[in-house]
Amino acid sequence: MDQAVSATDSPPSTMSSPRILVPLALAGVYLIWGSTYLAIRIGIAGFPPFLMAAIRFPIAGGLMYAFLRWRGVAAPTRRQWFNCLVTSCLLLGLGNGLVCYAEQTVPSGIAAVAVASVGLFMAIFAGLYGQWPNRLEWLGLIVGFAGVIVLNLGNGLRSSPLGAAALVLAAIGWAFGSIWSRRRDMPAPTMGAAAQMLCGGIPLGLMALAGGERMPHLPSLQATLALAYLVVAGSILGFTAYVYLLHNVRPALATSYAYVNPPVAVLVGVALGGESVHALDIAGTVVILAGVVAITLAKTKSH
Repeated sequence: MDQAVSATDSPPSTMSSPRILVPLALAGVYLIWGSTYLAIRIGIAGFPPFLMAAIRFPIAGGLMYAFLRWRGVAAPTRRQWFNCLVTSCLLLGLGNGLVCYAEQTVPSGIAAVAVASVGLFMAIFAGLYGQWPNRLEWLGLIVGFAGVIVLNLGNGLRSSPLGAAALVLAAIGWAFGSIWSRRRDMPAPTMGAAAQMLCGGIPLGLMALAGGERMPHLPSLQATLALAYLVVAGSILGFTAYVYLLHNVRPALATSYAYVNPPVAVLVGVALGGESVHALDIAGTVVILAGVVAITLAKTKSH
């Protein structure tokens, strides 16, 4: 697999071996990101959605950046900062910001299912760079988009057209940003994650400003703890794991979280958040995941 940069963050060691880091990174994006959907729903009960994300990512990115520079990791070049800014607008501004916005009216589990369509959009955007889907991938695309339609007929999204539209745009932004960044000069993975999160405060802050968001009162302890969980687990651990996978394994494996997060998010939402799911929600979930699995299997066979 091609990588934008060949630099590493630290000297080679047993703990830095892909045989150890890849499984850990996969566990991170599978379990941690699956749980962050409920954390977002809890957090936005005390913070405006875009403002919460604008607070979350610069804190996480700043902590990581300071630590990495202290460890002697090279700072990004000017071009790399620009590429990180563009990527953060797509991944964090659109991808995460719109999920936070949607969860004001959409259950966290259903939001995770809708975002699973990111794998479908990635297959299409890869075609813009000459990697057009094969027959099995086209079948997966058709099945997956059919699932998105079914999901929109369910109670979770049908009651919130704006929320549904926001989730589709979030998936498109995340998918294009992931494909685009793989072909650009980016910092080494952990520094790249830190730089992107630092830059992410810019588009998210502008979105909060455009939406007229402000803190009407002090957030509750529960909302504050949810934000802290999103900073540490969702951002520092989860996002760093995703950036590492994006640059070290094939795209099919890096994006396999797309069909593992939904069942995790639904289970967490039902068990801890008191959420409920309906028949069409379940049907849409099954169809979307079938489409994403078909695309992943097709990509696996082609590598």
